[in-house]
Amino acid sequence: MQNVERLVRSINSLMILIGILLITVLSMGIWILVGGNGTNSNPATVDSAALLLTDGDGTVGLPALDKSEGMWTPPSDEELNKLPNAELIKYGKELIAKTSLYLGPKGSVAKLTNGMNCQNCHLNAGTQPWGNNYAAVASTYPKYRGRSGSMEDIYKRVADCFERSLNGTAPVKGSKEMEAIVAYINFVGSNVKKGEKPKGTGIYELAFLDRAASPEKGKKLYETKCVSCHQSDGAGVLAADGKSYTYPPLWGKNSYNHGAGLYRLSRFAGYIKANMPQGATYLQPQLTDEEAWDIAAYVNNMPRPAKDLSKDWPKIEEKTFDHPFGPFADPFSEEQHKFGPFKPIKDAKKAIAKK
Repeated sequence: MQNVERLVRSINSLMILIGILLITVLSMGIWILVGGNGTNSNPATVDSAALLLTDGDGTVGLPALDKSEGMWTPPSDEELNKLPNAELIKYGKELIAKTSLYLGPKGSVAKLTNGMNCQNCHLNAGTQPWGNNYAAVASTYPKYRGRSGSMEDIYKRVADCFERSLNGTAPVKGSKEMEAIVAYINFVGSNVKKGEKPKGTGIYELAFLDRAASPEKGKKLYETKCVSCHQSDGAGVLAADGKSYTYPPLWGKNSYNHGAGLYRLSRFAGYIKANMPQGATYLQPQLTDEEAWDIAAYVNNMPRPAKDLSKDWPKIEEKTFDHPFGPFADPFSEEQHKFGPFKPIKDAKKAIAKK
């Protein structure tokens, strides 16, 4: 009887040992599968070149637009505080971030704009990578621009933003407000060599679709991904003080007019891709390229203020492929110049340029 009991105890001990071994092997397998740190490191699902992202459930998400290595960053506050005009620059930043409080319909300094802030289009006061930032403004201006057909300085560029994106009137050159804004833009780009454009400058350039962007598809996407901030009527959400927008209007009387840079579909689609909806970044985009193009098509197809563009693009052969107002130097329609497909237009422009 004692021998039987000893045999049973031995068998139980052996079973426990086998169970421990199985658990250990299983745990090691899971650890290896997730890379030892909870992230999926299977080379079949993670492309280091594209920096594919996982969605938290082991599935592969949208590719990042670019890695962060070598991305431009603005000068520090420490560098700013050493400058003799630091206070003017700080005021310029305040004007960029809170334009409407000073220059909006209820502005404390003047009433010049539609109530949007410069920061609504130039994210994080113009310092966000691929957020329509000011990285290369100081390094590339003055420069020739086909839209005006002339050399432009930073003052002209700022004035254009006020007249188009803010659908208003620019502060006068020499005024404290205009000088502060220009001083701030120059400071933001002060770490970029003349003539250079650092990584992350301006707006991300999306690959073209092989079809026209679709306002109809964009409407459905807008209703699921954009309405919570910008509202179903595109009017945005006013801040509690009633002087500026928490979420800016995307169309209607208080939005940018059809002469604004973001009215060009390629500009707006790239901006959306890298920054929208709320929470998206260039490293963690939430939309596919097609979705970004279609949302841009829907928004820019909605009514908005008009601007006299009769003096824009004096040389029609210099018009951008997505400027949607004729006449054109190519045979394509206004609709195709607005929604695409754009590759045939660009190919035609190249052929014209070679003649």
